[in-house]
Amino acid sequence: MMLNREHDISVLNSLITTTIDSANGFERSAENVQGTQFEQMFREFAQERRQIVGRLQEHVRMHGGTPNDDGSLKADLHRRFEDLRTAIGGGGNDKAVIEEVERGEDYIKGKYETALADEQLSSECRAVVQEAFQSVRAGHDRASALKHSLQGA
Repeated sequence: MMLNREHDISVLNSLITTTIDSANGFERSAENVQGTQFEQMFREFAQERRQIVGRLQEHVRMHGGTPNDDGSLKADLHRRFEDLRTAIGGGGNDKAVIEEVERGEDYIKGKYETALADEQLSSECRAVVQEAFQSVRAGHDRASALKHSLQGA
């Protein structure tokens, strides 16, 4: 039972880190996008992700673990690369920002799908991950639809 709990905490902490990265990415996208409707949408997505983080962190605490509260180094390096690309003129338009958002959404969706496929995950933890995944999948689908709506523009 102890190993199962430790495994659950490890999986949740991994999802917490990825979800923090996602929220940070949406906040950064809101700063870089030029269309105000996109800015507001990305800020709302970031807030939704912060709520997911809070629920996952609470579940880790309930099981005696210490929840992650930072994003990953990999995401930090990616943000720095994007800043550099924008500074030298390789980004900054709405279409490029939205393409990056969708790429991030593909990544987080995959992380949640992997967690849900984990046979060692307890049923209680799986239910928490499944609930969070509903929001993640909806965000992914909205970002994908947004990207496809701009492809003809």
